[in-house]
Amino acid sequence: TQPYDIKFIYRKTNHIKMKKILFFTLIGLTILSCSNDDDNENPVNCDFETVISTEQYANAPYDQLTINSLDINDNCLKINFSSGGCSGDTWVLKLIDSGDILESLPPQRNLRLSLKNEELCEAYITKEIIFDISNLQVDGNQVQLNITNGDESILYEY
Repeated sequence: TQPYDIKFIYRKTNHIKMKKILFFTLIGLTILSCSNDDDNENPVNCDFETVISTEQYANAPYDQLTINSLDINDNCLKINFSSGGCSGDTWVLKLIDSGDILESLPPQRNLRLSLKNEELCEAYITKEIIFDISNLQVDGNQVQLNITNGDESILYEY
């Protein structure tokens, strides 16, 4: 008599092989699902939402500022600007769209960077602020953004 049944050994060996295959398949799927995609590695985070309001566009605070530069990264508009004040820590800023879409090629939207500045110091402060502009998309794949209080414009492509 044989101490081991051949069929039992064969079934046990196949069972172990199947477990190994399943284990390595799961490991492979886990590695693939954790791909190192650049978009996931450095997601762009916008600090503030863009407001679309005819009323706020006309009536929001209009304190003096100078827009130094505009830059778009994904759906975020980075505005570098300067104004007088103490530190700029108390400033209230909003990017406000007029709500109108000008029919041209490409279409255009008018925006205003609203600044409420109650600081009474003579320092000249430069800051950057980033706004989510995804709600400004129109039909097509681009829109010209005109920052009316800075006489600046930038093409937003999406």
